[in-house]
Amino acid sequence: MPSTPMDNTDSTALSEPSLYESLDGQVAVVTGANRGLGRQIAENLDELGATVFAATRSMTHDIPDSWEHLLVDVTQSGEIADAADEIFSIAGRLDIVVNNAGIGGGDGDIVSESIDDINRTLSTNLRGPMLVCKHTVPLLLQNDGGRIVNVGSALGMLSREQSGGNPAYRVSKSGLNGLTAYLDGEYGSDGLIANSVCPGWVRTDMGGPDADRSIKTGAETPTWLCRFRPESPRGHFWRDRAVIEW
Repeated sequence: MPSTPMDNTDSTALSEPSLYESLDGQVAVVTGANRGLGRQIAENLDELGATVFAATRSMTHDIPDSWEHLLVDVTQSGEIADAADEIFSIAGRLDIVVNNAGIGGGDGDIVSESIDDINRTLSTNLRGPMLVCKHTVPLLLQNDGGRIVNVGSALGMLSREQSGGNPAYRVSKSGLNGLTAYLDGEYGSDGLIANSVCPGWVRTDMGGPDADRSIKTGAETPTWLCRFRPESPRGHFWRDRAVIEW
């Protein structure tokens, strides 16, 4: 990836990110923050000093008292718009958006996967983050260096063979990388830092008990991306703090 963060052709020339040691005074929203990876990322951001807005599908979910709780089903544009308004009303700013909420798909091929599963997976994993960005980008652009971290998957990498089932899930994660590239192209010059990240195979409800990574390990690189200062690399796909191919 070339010499500037905008250019994705010469990874050896990628500049080192400059990191915030503390997020004190900054505001973050994490979707799917009630459990698993999203919860761990939210906990990490809270420990770094950020004001955390936990976006979950139900207000009955157990959320720490120190966090702000938002009702957000990412398939519902109205709930996302209301959440963005609430963030601005309470905090007056937004610095970090973590698009973490997601669901798995079917194990079969595209012929056997049900239409309902296809619609539900694409709506949650791709349309959802697009809607979140639609309603939060205006807030992020109010301050230089607003960050979007899209939680992707290696199963969506176009640089590897796309076989083995999970068609809607794979396509949704490929699309999420496309969204990241779009956000960088459209708003990178305005100061937005959008990146995608593969957390690896994590022992969450979705990943299952046989996954090779703990939730804490999976949350490390997404949290690190949330600490990027203005002028840090953007528009890339990351794993273990290194850029990987789309």
